[in-house]
Amino acid sequence: MGDFNYRKDYIPKTTACNRRPGYAMSATTITIHNTGNPASSAANERAWLTNPTNARQASFHIVVDEREAIECLPLTENAWHSGDGSAAKSGNRTSIGVEICESGNYAKTLDNAASLVASMLKERGWGTERLRRHYDWSGKICPRLMYDSGKWTGWAAFKALVEAHLSARVSEPKLNPIKQEVNDMIVYKANVVVNGCKAKDGVLIDGAVYVPLREMSDQFGAAIAWDNVTKTASVTIKEAK
Repeated sequence: MGDFNYRKDYIPKTTACNRRPGYAMSATTITIHNTGNPASSAANERAWLTNPTNARQASFHIVVDEREAIECLPLTENAWHSGDGSAAKSGNRTSIGVEICESGNYAKTLDNAASLVASMLKERGWGTERLRRHYDWSGKICPRLMYDSGKWTGWAAFKALVEAHLSARVSEPKLNPIKQEVNDMIVYKANVVVNGCKAKDGVLIDGAVYVPLREMSDQFGAAIAWDNVTKTASVTIKEAK
């Protein structure tokens, strides 16, 4: 995974509102959410699960922000995060729920989430076709920051970013491109070289190469900031001394 901490902090089985029901689960998909709280960190979201004032049954498996990812329920147990009324076949009983925080450096958080999800897919021998939105289960506009007035461009971009991280984990001497369809788009791995040095792989979509913004900013010694209100990424290139 990327340069962030992953830790396990399971909520007790006695947590209120049956938020850890303990049903055994053999996941077949991974479902992506936004927390819906622009001011909350991963630690805050974990603490909310056991907060006495929390009266909701909702829970999730993993929450990730710009600094860390916290596994709050074992991935072999279900969580209440994406019900659609189909009981044992619902997302609640078949899917790993990943919450993406909206606070702080959202671009870094997205990259952390993509790296984490890619690692989980790789470990299971899955591709991005195993990813789901909360919306896919219940029609709820979630992950809301990927919605883009119904065009879901953020979702396509996130899947492409996950694919880029997946491609970076493929160890092939010839670095052959990997082809996959993402929302009817053909996606290839793109090798990226900056000033003669290998950088993190990007993806090629419809003739355009996409590279994680943070990777490029790091390569050029630039500073990157994310404005979650205007959804604007700002890159500042430092002048040479």
